[in-house]
Parts: sequence; structure tokens; C-alpha cells
Amino acid sequence: MDDDSDGASTLSSAPDVDWDALAADFDDEPDHGLRDPEVRRAWAARLRSWLPERPGDLLDLGCGTGSLSLLASEQGHRVTGVDLSPAMLGQARAKLAGRDAVFLTGDAAAPPVGGQRFDAVLVRHVLWALPDPARALRHWRELLRPGGRLVLVEGVWGTVAPVGIPAARLTALLAPLAGRVRVERLSDDPVLWGREVADERYAMVATPG
Repeated sequence: MDDDSDGASTLSSAPDVDWDALAADFDDEPDHGLRDPEVRRAWAARLRSWLPERPGDLLDLGCGTGSLSLLASEQGHRVTGVDLSPAMLGQARAKLAGRDAVFLTGDAAAPPVGGQRFDAVLVRHVLWALPDPARALRHWRELLRPGGRLVLVEGVWGTVAPVGIPAARLTALLAPLAGRVRVERLSDDPVLWGREVADERYAMVATPG
């Protein structure tokens, strides 16, 4: 796995990695911290096109330090973030202090949100690392309100020992769950990553039928 994936999100599949210890430097990666104004604007524009036009309730799973949560909040959405790393969540809470946002420690595959339902579920670089992606997708669909959508940002990283989930596989997993699936290639936009990339990166916006 290279440095372009969201490490805090994969804690459950990487028990040998102490993401709490890495939290302080996690945002140094351009697509993690979104500190560069150009990178930030690029992600904000993509997020605006993926999320519902009207502000609503957003569940950000594997939210890490809350960079995408902050962008969504700035666009008017009410955010609930979930991550396994308390240190990452500490940074997320600091970023969104004073905003309509709450952050919970928990497993992205089974977020501790009780009976709450959402207008969108956002998951970036998490699904590929879960032991049962199909089961997670089914559960996430159940967390959506009627007309809600799943926004999944995934990819395949590395050349020697690639890890990730190809778009074709994720499309197949979504087929029985979603009435409409829009696939958006992200590899061709170096601004999103702060550099040129050659691997497979994409987003899928799925609206359950």
C-alpha cells in the first residue's frame, strides 16, 4: 500500500500499524490534509458533484482526520464521521470545531449510529480493506434514506504487490444493490493527488433502486 491511501480507514485490516501514532503527520500527504488550495478546491468540486445538491445528513466512514468531512460541512451538510483511530478523530473534531458535526469511534463496516439514517454515505479508501465488502455495502445501503446515495472513492495502488479493489469488481458488487451507478475516473486528475499517478483511482456514486 502506498502513501496515497487513507491509512486510518484500514486499521481493522492492518493491526500491525499504529495509526494513532501516525495521526500527527497523516495530513502531510496532499490528498489527506488538503492543505494546498488547488488540491482543496479540486476535492471540493468533486465532492459537490457527488453529494446531494441540497444540504443533508452525511455519514463519512473511515473519516480519518476529517478533511472531506470539513469540505462537506462547508457545503452545508450535517456530518457524522466514524473512524477506529481516536487520534485521527481528535484532529477531525478540531478541524470541525463549532460546526454541525459529530465524530464517533467505531468500525466503518458497522458504524455505531443506531437507527439514524442519512442522505449520503461517503467512504474513501476503506471498502477494499474490509474483510467482506459485499456485506458492508449491504449494510451501508440500509443506512440511507429513500433517495440517498453511496459515494465510494476507491482504487488499486502499487505495482509490485497491488492492493485495492478494481472498478469492475466494485461495479459488480453494487449491481444487486443500486439502481444507478455513475463511475468517475480520478487517475487523470493529478491535482487531486498533488502529483501525477499511474494507478487506478475512481469514484462511484450509487443510488439504490
